Amino acid sequence: MYEFLEATHRSYPNMTHIYSIGKSLQGKDLWVMAVSSHSPDKHVLLRPETKYVGNIHGNEATSREMLIRFIDLLLTQYGEDDSITHLMDTARVHVMPTMNPDGYGITSKWNCSGVYGRYNMAQVDLNRDFPDYFNPTYQTREMMQPESGAVADWIDSTQFVLSAGFHGGALVANYPYDSNSEPQSWMSYGAPSICPDDATFQYLAKAYSYNHRDMTNSSTCRTFRDGITNGAEWYVALGTMQDYNYVWGGCMDLTIEIGCCKHPPYSHIERYWLDNKLAMIEYLRKVDLGVKGIVTDETGKPVPNAVIQVNSTLSVRTTPLGEYWKILLPGTHKLKVSVDDVEVAAVTIDTSSDSASVYNITTSEIGNFISATPPSSTNTLLVFGLSTMLFYILYI
Repeated sequence: MYEFLEATHRSYPNMTHIYSIGKSLQGKDLWVMAVSSHSPDKHVLLRPETKYVGNIHGNEATSREMLIRFIDLLLTQYGEDDSITHLMDTARVHVMPTMNPDGYGITSKWNCSGVYGRYNMAQVDLNRDFPDYFNPTYQTREMMQPESGAVADWIDSTQFVLSAGFHGGALVANYPYDSNSEPQSWMSYGAPSICPDDATFQYLAKAYSYNHRDMTNSSTCRTFRDGITNGAEWYVALGTMQDYNYVWGGCMDLTIEIGCCKHPPYSHIERYWLDNKLAMIEYLRKVDLGVKGIVTDETGKPVPNAVIQVNSTLSVRTTPLGEYWKILLPGTHKLKVSVDDVEVAAVTIDTSSDSASVYNITTSEIGNFISATPPSSTNTLLVFGLSTMLFYILYI
């Protein structure tokens, strides 16, 4: 696989960047290729970061091939396909074809079921190896396997906005939560575990399922209404990467089951690719929904770690550069800002289905609550803080 990444980088040096986030238990690199039309090797201010991760379970090998083809599609169709060109111009896409190279190395080819190769070399399920929101004693960062620990570090160090992990053995777009406060045995069916962003997650899941050629088809291996499911409603799973992305990383993340066979014959791969490729593009394009902006102080210095709360959804925090993103459905929302656990401002925002609304927030120390005249710009909303800060909300 690395040979493909290296050859691709040689062909597209200005649009690709290869890096490793760590090593597997057997010392294999966990390779990632970042792809964008410009500056693929670094973060660009307010450009959202997205990611796809495949082959988390080593025996579910189809996603590895899908993601290799997806990289090629982005690069060869840039400038030819409008949707791909827009995605490449407005976001950076990180693609990890294989999270479990050790398991993949021993898996049985052309095997639609079974678990041989599923786990890493310590016989640990990497998609059950993350800390769990509902069960704090389930897992700690210190006890994680090298592969899942490297991914957790990657999530913690990069503010991803939208992502997905790919699996095989079913055909459905799965959304949080996977876990709940009363976990049941593996593969037992339960009630949905509803997260604060449930409506948005259902919209994102349908963006994948309805652009897939077969995911909403009742004749597949198991029927899911609209081709989507709440994780816990399907079966309760603790310590999943999806829930970790959402709760700890502030990233909207789905688990995509891309086919009923875990490791189909290579002759079937083209069909799998044609089934999924449009969905893979259209899903990532949803990163350009909702609201984004930069929080700075009166000197222009970024305000990191400010809490952005929109309605009753899960809050997100600003990056070291003061940036924030929140994927939202189109409509009118109440956005609140907190600094050092103190709510300091609230404003009503409007979001559309076309692109993310940009609200840049500038803070200014004023000592006490006072009145002020609005700035001269007609695109500026003046909002008074609830504490000791004055906020200028720039609606671009």
